[in-house]
Amino acid sequence: MNPHLGRKLRYGMVGGGPGAFIGAVHRMAAALDGEWELVAGAFASHPDRSRAQGRDLGLDARRVYGSFGEMAAAEAALGPDRRIDAVSIVTPNHLHHPVAMAFLDAGIHVVCDKPMTTTVADAEDLCGAVERTGLVFALTHNYTGYPMVKEARHLVRSGGLGTLRKVVAEYPQGWLATRLEEGGHKQASWRQDPSQAGPTSAMGDIGSHLHNLVRYVTGLEIEAVFAELASLVPGRAMEDDAAVLVRFAGGARGVCYASQVSAGEENGLTLRVYGERAGLVWRQEEPNHLDVLHADAPRQRLTRGNAYLCEAAQRSTRLPPGHPEGFIEAFANLYRNAGRVIGARIAGDEGDPLDHDFPDHADGLAGMRFIEGVLASASREAWVEMAAAGRAVEVPA
Repeated sequence: MNPHLGRKLRYGMVGGGPGAFIGAVHRMAAALDGEWELVAGAFASHPDRSRAQGRDLGLDARRVYGSFGEMAAAEAALGPDRRIDAVSIVTPNHLHHPVAMAFLDAGIHVVCDKPMTTTVADAEDLCGAVERTGLVFALTHNYTGYPMVKEARHLVRSGGLGTLRKVVAEYPQGWLATRLEEGGHKQASWRQDPSQAGPTSAMGDIGSHLHNLVRYVTGLEIEAVFAELASLVPGRAMEDDAAVLVRFAGGARGVCYASQVSAGEENGLTLRVYGERAGLVWRQEEPNHLDVLHADAPRQRLTRGNAYLCEAAQRSTRLPPGHPEGFIEAFANLYRNAGRVIGARIAGDEGDPLDHDFPDHADGLAGMRFIEGVLASASREAWVEMAAAGRAVEVPA
């Protein structure tokens, strides 16, 4: 039950139809703590496929819709004791903006998969709608939900590393090392289609996670980028590999690379942060550990579930040490936190400040500005400043 409402939050889903990977992940994550209940959906662009998914999920057929527009209007017309409290958006990227706008305009809170939109203008439009309506907008950059990422954030923000000097974030995958999109592979097809993915593929898909993770852990804002985007698989229209040099405000330097053609890699997201006194390393494929590197002492390994961790890390842990937690639980932490803020908002309560620990519309806009800067830099083959207004401005030679 939601602690502010004494009932489960009712939610609907747009996307996540038959064969969709991420929709199933969101449904499992939302269900994990027993605080959310799926009651409605527009699961696919074709009404028959949406109805089939609704039947498989055991939903009332009257609340399985043929389009997101129909769903937003019908749910808004229901009384407050029946309508959905929030919508979960798990569509291809190009639909994030119109779907989110439809539900915000209908007075319904939003949980949206990343990236927020495909353009800075659309992201700014959504931010305006969130501010205008006062509704919650949660963005599911799920890696911020891992307990040891929260511990890394605590160590950096509390000064344990000293002044930051270098940040290295890498995300190698190998699943697109061949042209899966030619064989009709659903996930590969839309990610290599600019009409659905937007103007970038690898950078928008996994590079956006790098930006969000670095910003969440370090608190550093990017000042300028120098980027190279490449299509390394012959005949591919959109980039499958990206490398970015980064200058942070305050003087730190960074490297981010996102590749989906690194043969043999699975999901090798790794973050390294180095300060004047110490460094840290977190690997997504070993998420229950955080390595702390000391300049004058042995390497230290911290493990999830222990009482020596910060409050945020302990609060995001469900199992004792040695019982691994991972991908679904990280998503579930975002759903739990966002759900409690939504519940507090509905109930008119102030809520717990610790529950506000999830990416929101401002994080989404920052991510889109980063992507815009990367695209501009790659096009111009030059350093590009990240202007405050979101415009990418070339750095004079």
